[in-house]
Amino acid sequence: MTTTASPATPSPPPGLRDFYENPAVPVASGPSRSLRQARMLARALGPAGVSGPRTVLDIGCGDGTAAATAAPLLRGHRLIGVDWSQDALTRARTRLPYAVRGELGGGGLPFASGSADAVLFSEVLEHLVDPDAALDEIRRVLRPGGHLMLSTPNLAAWYNRALLLAGVQPVFSEVSLRSIHGRPGAEVVGHLRLYTARALREFVAASGFTVVTLEGAPFHGVPRVLRPLDRLACGAPSLASILLLHARRA
Repeated sequence: MTTTASPATPSPPPGLRDFYENPAVPVASGPSRSLRQARMLARALGPAGVSGPRTVLDIGCGDGTAAATAAPLLRGHRLIGVDWSQDALTRARTRLPYAVRGELGGGGLPFASGSADAVLFSEVLEHLVDPDAALDEIRRVLRPGGHLMLSTPNLAAWYNRALLLAGVQPVFSEVSLRSIHGRPGAEVVGHLRLYTARALREFVAASGFTVVTLEGAPFHGVPRVLRPLDRLACGAPSLASILLLHARRA
């Protein structure tokens, strides 16, 4: 299980909306993943003095932690947090100069087509009822060639393979919004969909993006004694805890 940024999603059923508006639900992701993703984005955009300032949307910004981690590496670029959770936005505005309410479904995001140079989409995809519509909307707001930096837990993480062989529910997967059943962990965070590295590549490519690279990141919830193994697994993204994907709008 992983903590997560509150998703900027299509309007969810009442039960899901109440769940994500609950202040007790975690809305920040692990710092290692956030930093790795920020470095990938900084390399893709380049310095603002060379390329000019670019507009980066952090969709599903949660409390703004991921965007605040990226900000020092994106100096000169404009970083805007987007979320539909008013509770998350209240917290995000303490970390970000710009944080606005928006949804990936319904009326869509409050941005013109082709107005963004990059989108951060961190630990959101696994929460979505309709991920296809979400990527359609992200593609709309990105300019041609714009960057998508997406992260999501890996269903086929090295320890999940062992757990499944033992008949144990995989980490990151959830069968209830009320409590944990049949797997390690203690926090319920509302995961609805999970991806392997192969599935994520194929899904993003089918949504009108060209996959540039796929990297792995560790999960801060792994027991301390197993963290060296978790870091080692990042060298083979298909085994890593977290998948970090960089794609460009085709």
